[in-house]
Amino acid sequence: MPHFICVQCGTQFGEQAAPPASCPICQDVRQYVRWEGQAWTTPEELRNSHAAHLEDDHGLLGIGSRPGFAITQRALLVPDRAGNILWDCVALLDNAIVERIRASGGLAAISISHCHYYTTMIAWSEAFGDVPIYLHENNAKWVQRQDRRIEYWSGEALTLTPASTLYRVPGHFSGGTIMRWGDGADGRGALLSGDILQVTQDRNFVSFMYSYPNMIPVSAATARRIGEILEPLEFDRVYGAFWKRVIASNAKDAVRQSVARYIEAVQG
Repeated sequence: MPHFICVQCGTQFGEQAAPPASCPICQDVRQYVRWEGQAWTTPEELRNSHAAHLEDDHGLLGIGSRPGFAITQRALLVPDRAGNILWDCVALLDNAIVERIRASGGLAAISISHCHYYTTMIAWSEAFGDVPIYLHENNAKWVQRQDRRIEYWSGEALTLTPASTLYRVPGHFSGGTIMRWGDGADGRGALLSGDILQVTQDRNFVSFMYSYPNMIPVSAATARRIGEILEPLEFDRVYGAFWKRVIASNAKDAVRQSVARYIEAVQG
């Protein structure tokens, strides 16, 4: 039986004979149901309709699809010294993607910022030797295909390797996660943020939203808390969720300024 994939958000569901009645991810206010109504595809259909998009994005291998699918985020391959980490995930997994990652050393772990990018994470783990998938426990309710490969972590931080640490950052989701990679940006440190921190269109700032498509902001108190979490971290670059949405340098100052201007804007 197929593992159906939601066309709108890319979430893969457990094995079943017929498509699910609905997608809880899309029904949540932070996402939305397609105007045309709920629709489904399968991994096989997706491989037939889409091709791998593999491209360097500010020094990391970006992984996506052509044409874009669902939310259109791209995953990133982080060459950590302890083994490659896949940051975030995309629904398409085909031979071109598997061969490219294997040629780069395979995967040691997968970590995903939040449920909008969980997509086909179980299939990715299987393809690379059942590597662990690290998700914050506060987001467990959003997982539509539970599996033994998922390792839920708790608290405010989790050290994956000597160079890579996950941090819980509130706002978009209570279990929203970013990763600091100490070796990023030529050793100056990089944050991989998904859209827990959304790199803005001008690539000079980040912003924060409870719901991006439905334009629901977070509070000033939440933005202030985000700033408090990030302030002790050393980093010079922020990789956002989408192609080329990267603050390539001086990102620590950019994030400080972003927090300040956000608080000023919402407080009036």
